[in-house]
This record gives sequence, C-alpha cells and structure tokens, in this order.
Amino acid sequence: MLPDEIIAQLISEFQCRDQHIQYLAALYTAHLPSPSFLNVHGLTATGKSSILRSYFHLSGIPHAMINVRECVTARHLLERVVASSLDALDEHHDEKIDRRPYARTENLSALCVNLAKLLEGRGKFVLVLDAVDKLREAGGTLIAALGRLGESIPNLSLILTTTLPLPPSSLHHPSTPTLSFPPYTRPQLLAILTHNPPKTFLTAPSAEDSPDYTPDLAAEDDAWLWSRFISAVFDSLSKHTGRDLLSFRSCCMKLWRPFVEPVMSGQFGTRDFSRLIINRRHLFQLEDSVLDRIINTGETPTTNPLEPSTPSKKRIARTPAHALPFYTTHLLIAAYLASYNPSRTDITYFMKHTDKRKNRRRTTNTVANATKARKISRHLLTPSPFPLDRLLAIFRALLDGSVPQVADVYTQIATLTSLRLLVRAGAGSNDALEGGGRWRVGFGWEYVRALGRSVNLEVGEYLVGGVD
Repeated sequence: MLPDEIIAQLISEFQCRDQHIQYLAALYTAHLPSPSFLNVHGLTATGKSSILRSYFHLSGIPHAMINVRECVTARHLLERVVASSLDALDEHHDEKIDRRPYARTENLSALCVNLAKLLEGRGKFVLVLDAVDKLREAGGTLIAALGRLGESIPNLSLILTTTLPLPPSSLHHPSTPTLSFPPYTRPQLLAILTHNPPKTFLTAPSAEDSPDYTPDLAAEDDAWLWSRFISAVFDSLSKHTGRDLLSFRSCCMKLWRPFVEPVMSGQFGTRDFSRLIINRRHLFQLEDSVLDRIINTGETPTTNPLEPSTPSKKRIARTPAHALPFYTTHLLIAAYLASYNPSRTDITYFMKHTDKRKNRRRTTNTVANATKARKISRHLLTPSPFPLDRLLAIFRALLDGSVPQVADVYTQIATLTSLRLLVRAGAGSNDALEGGGRWRVGFGWEYVRALGRSVNLEVGEYLVGGVD
C-alpha cells in the first residue's frame, strides 16, 4: 500500500489525529532512515497504541509491539521482547528462525546481544514498548538502557509509549524526540461520536404505518437526534466525570436506549428534542451511567446483547461478603468486637459461666447518667486498637467447641494482616504476630454483619449499645 493511501485510511479511521499520523509517516518509512528512539506520550484513550498498531500493520514495516502491563518482572519483559521479535521476523520474511540461540535473556546485556545477532544483515525493525511506565519491577536504569538500544543496534528503531513524557534525566540524554497525544477536546469528542450514530428504532417502522419514512430519512433523523443527545450528555455528565473518549462513549451508549424510549412508543417525534430531554431529564441526574460495574444491575435484561441495558431506578444496597473459611470468619468478627467494644465489657458479653450477667444493665434515672448517655452508636465511631491476646480470647468465646489444630489461627491472622483486613496500629516491628503489637480492623459494620449472618451469628447482640 502506498504511503498516501495509508495516511488516507488512517485519517478516516482515527479522526482528529491527522497531524500525528502524518508525523509518523514522515518518521517511519520503509525506504528512509528513522530515529533510533521516540517517546510517544499521552493520557488514556488518546489513540497512541491503536494508531501505532494500525500504522505499522498497514505500512508493512517489520515491527513488534509489546504490552508492558502484561509483564510481571524486568526479565519477563526482556524475554518477551526477544520472543516477539522472533515472531515478527518469522511472519514478515516467511521463514522459521532457530530459537535455541535466543532461549535465555537474563539481563540487558543479553538482550542487546540477542537483538544484534537477530537483526544482523536485515532491514529496518521497529520495536514498540507500550505503557513502559507501567512495568511493576522497573529498575532505576532500565528505561534509560532501553532508550539506548537504538544507538547500539543500527537497524533498530525503538518507540516507548508512556502516560507522561519521560524527562531527559531519566534517560541520561540531553534531548529526546517526543510525540504528544493530547486529550480530545469537546468538539473533537462530538465529531468522533457523530461519525457513526446508532439507530433510534431497533425495528424500522412498517411501510403501511409510515410510507413516507424512508431509510434515508431515518438515517438523517438518527444523526440529528444523536448529535444533540451527545452534546447534552457531555455538558451534564462527562464534562465533570471524565473527558476521555472511552468513558464518554460508554456513558452515551448506556443512556441512549432509555432516552429514545418515548420516541419508540410514539409519545414524541424524532425532532421533538426539547420536549424529549425535559421528559427524560432524570437520566442526566443519576450516577448509574458513569459508574463501572462488573455485574449488571439492570432490572430487565435487553433482548439484544449488543444494546446497553436500562439503568435501574431502584437500587438495592448489598454488601459483598466473601466466602471465607469458618474460623477466619470468626476471627474477623472477634477483631471487630475487640475494636469497637471497650475492654471492660468483655466479662459481661463473653463470660460463658455467668450468663445472668450477659444482658444485665444498670438502670438509673438520674440526670447525670442521662447526660452521659452515648448519643452515637459505636459502629459509627473510629475503630480502637486492641492487643492480640484480647482478639484470641473473644474468638474462643464466640465458638461453641474447641478449635482443631488444623486451623492455624496465627497463620490466618498474618494472612488477614497482609490483606489489610487487620491493620497494624502504630509503628513497630514488621512481624505481624509480635506479642506487643496492636491492631485495628480495616472494614465496617455492613461487612461484619454480612460475615456474621453467613455463620448464623448476629454481631449486633455482642456490640455494646446495640445497633439502631
């Protein structure tokens, strides 16, 4: 494909990125030299990765693109670079390279040697490391060493994509070429989404009922209504919650089908936008369209899986309760009671041989006691620290039988501490089971109540003052 044809196809596919596409076409051409290093930076959903992937695919330049987010360690990234380069060369030259000499890439020196051996006698090769700033175990000099690969290997061009521009100090280089992908502005977002408007009617009106409503007229009405709808969505919701393209498109698609329901039912026409937006103004006041959920909370699923579901107006508050082991659940309940109950009330609530004292209350009608009465429920206060021995004592009091040896209580406490369900209070040793350590709980009342009901235990009965 000719360069002009590639540019025209990419401009039609990625709108509002004309200058960036032409910049890439000027730098990376098969018959012209390319820079050894380029830093492409920009925020999320600005088209960096998509444009790079499409451009090099259409241009036919041998390239390998690695998503650094998928790499766990630095060595994983280095071996992934060599493996992806081998796959790219095999595909481009239609050959099978022997992989045994490149089996181990333990450090940056081995990476440089393997890539130099692999690309010796070949043409230009482009290596793209996408989101290199998201590497989990990046050393202090890793990015700087990767940026110098193009200087050591003549026919290698390296591109690093990042969220923020890499400072020259991190690359140990006075100046580096960069390409910035700024966020889309409001006119650009509206222009991109207006390019392909969805249909107002899932099923087109029959020719008998609407003989004059032709497909061309329906497409014109869809574009007219959709353009005004996305402007209203941006001004009311997306302007304040997120201006990236993905969140804006998702918000519009969630609200589009509920918005045009009166048009589908015949209550309003396709050009009655002013009356329609007043009738459906509650959609622009809810937060359902800007919240990301794994589980769909809609009341009735749509028949078409490609259409977004209607946001539910009635929301049921549910607190997730994890499927924890039996004794781990009781440990969390005991930790909550130890954190929210005063230590002086442990005898009243947890002494099994004095059941008569469990629910005993001193009732006096003096004015002094009335003023000292607690007005705020304890589960609404900040959790207090507690020692380990008190946690184990309450845990043992909550159980009816003995604790078997297979239930390693101390290991479970250490695991809960690493999961931040139990939080160390104050500075001290890193040992989670230190004798003098103190803890607080890292969860609230709704969570512990769900845990208690999973083991048939009402936690409110053991909480001082009860729960309103």
